[in-house]
Amino acid sequence: MAAITMRLPVARGVVGPGVPRGGEKHLVAPGDTITTDTGYMRGHGTYVEEEKLIASVAGTVERVNKLVCVKALKTRFNGEVGDVVVGRITEVQQKRWKVETNSRLDSVLLLSSMNLPGGELRRRSAEDELAMRNYLQEGDLISAEVQSVFSDGALSLHTRSLKYGKLGQGVLVQVSPSLVKRQKTHFHNLPCGASVILGNNGFIWIYPTPQKKDEEAGGFTTNLEPVSLSDREVISRLRNCIVALVTQKLMLFDTSILYCYEASLPHQIKDILKPEVMEEIVLETRQRLLDLEG
Repeated sequence: MAAITMRLPVARGVVGPGVPRGGEKHLVAPGDTITTDTGYMRGHGTYVEEEKLIASVAGTVERVNKLVCVKALKTRFNGEVGDVVVGRITEVQQKRWKVETNSRLDSVLLLSSMNLPGGELRRRSAEDELAMRNYLQEGDLISAEVQSVFSDGALSLHTRSLKYGKLGQGVLVQVSPSLVKRQKTHFHNLPCGASVILGNNGFIWIYPTPQKKDEEAGGFTTNLEPVSLSDREVISRLRNCIVALVTQKLMLFDTSILYCYEASLPHQIKDILKPEVMEEIVLETRQRLLDLEG
């Protein structure tokens, strides 16, 4: 018979709120007054009543000059041009693919907005349109960049760089988009032996760091060779570390993930998901981040 782990209720200490890089955020709930100053402009997530600016959603207050908006803690992905996303193909249509990107509407990847296998740059022909399912089919995962936003809020994607394209073997973790920190690059080769793509849409892809970059693949030749046990253990540990950070509401970026990975090394991979272990390693991670900022 398999061993059963019995857990009894224990009193735990109160853990402080997650401190994102850049200091403590001003949290508000719906109906909270943000400011009574009439000099501010009303942004998303706010409304004006009796000359007071009031929050309409629960989230963090963000100020840009005189513009005040509230970024919701739990929300669908609202893409902006240049965002890096990880998505799943849901439908093959005429000259386009529909992609699930955790936004309100399905995103669109046009046949003309992608590199052909081999990185060719030429006009798309009828033969290319007939061969669309050979490139990408339903269920395939891709990395892409937001090229434009349609008037209804749907996103148009492109994969015109060789760093984007079809994803091979790895693990997908879905988190809230508000926990992914915006950075100059969202592709990170971590020193622990695995790589991550931190999609702005909250889809995070963890995969073995490739030994060499195949420049001729054009982003569509996937490596299906068996992944070694050591690589799978690193990927599993990173996945559990990301789940721990998300549970404790700590922002996700390359440094926080790496610090959490290092803090988890004394523990077994499966033990990372135990609440008391989760709190311990995230508290250590938070302290290292604060020391780094100080």
